[in-house]
Amino acid sequence: MQNKDLPASGVQEVVGQASHWERETLEKLAFASLQEQKLQRRWGIFFKLVFIAILVFGVYRFGGLFQTEVDNNVQHTALVEIDGEIDAEGSGSAHDVIPALDRAFAESGSVAVILRINSPGGSPVQAGMINDEIVRLRAQYPEKKLYVVVDEICASGGYYIAAAADKIFVNKASVVGSIGVLMDGFGFTGLMNKFGVERRLMTAGENKGFMDPYSPMTEKQKAYSQAMLNEIHQQFIDVVRKGRGNRLKETPETFSGLFWVGSKAVEMGLADGFGTVDSVARDVIKAEDVVDYTQKDDLPERVLKKFGASVGSAAMSTLTKSSKLTLH
Repeated sequence: MQNKDLPASGVQEVVGQASHWERETLEKLAFASLQEQKLQRRWGIFFKLVFIAILVFGVYRFGGLFQTEVDNNVQHTALVEIDGEIDAEGSGSAHDVIPALDRAFAESGSVAVILRINSPGGSPVQAGMINDEIVRLRAQYPEKKLYVVVDEICASGGYYIAAAADKIFVNKASVVGSIGVLMDGFGFTGLMNKFGVERRLMTAGENKGFMDPYSPMTEKQKAYSQAMLNEIHQQFIDVVRKGRGNRLKETPETFSGLFWVGSKAVEMGLADGFGTVDSVARDVIKAEDVVDYTQKDDLPERVLKKFGASVGSAAMSTLTKSSKLTLH
């Protein structure tokens, strides 16, 4: 029988094909191993981040509560803060400020209460509710004083609240005052007429479309709005006069809506002196330890408000609000 051995070149070709197949298989196995290692590392990092987040949240939530309980057992100055606009939501709402003031006054270890205000004003309703509560608490706890410390600004609705305090302390450069009321909005009737746009608004009731920005405002409606503003302004004036008493040095400009720097506010009797939270606690109240009673939302509440309630509120505001009454 004839020997049919492969030539040398054929053998090399077969060996080469086998080597190529093995190399491809090894590369695929190595690639799959690397992918698996990357996936494991990513999941590891993810679970570590989740663990850290839970740990931080636990320290923030429970550690803060524990610290407050310890501090409240000793004599201290109670602090409540209003930072931002006075409205139905946020740190300037009656819903948040009143419970904080209640706790601050009720706590046996609190010697006095400091209300730190940094606000340009806002809702007369919210400001009035907080002012009334301060008056009630001062009567219920006559041994505890409430002092307002002004940060950058305490104007309009912010000052409406401050007027209820035993004393008001400011910085020389703080902005104080703006005792007035405004109602703002826009009217588009001229622009609509220019482009031939017709407003089709049907109402049952002569004044149901009152303050509609796409309808003209009658003289009767203007007079009604002005009377309402004057009434709220007078309420504001009465609150300031009652709160400040003989300390107030009235001038024709006091209730005109103007505002002044802190040094001028002290001269006018709108404020009593200069100070910070620390200096008032140390020098006036004589209790240097300050415990913050400000009501703050925890993490879940902030998330819900940011992505839930605030979105709905903004949508409803866009649909229903044409003008806004504020103490600014």
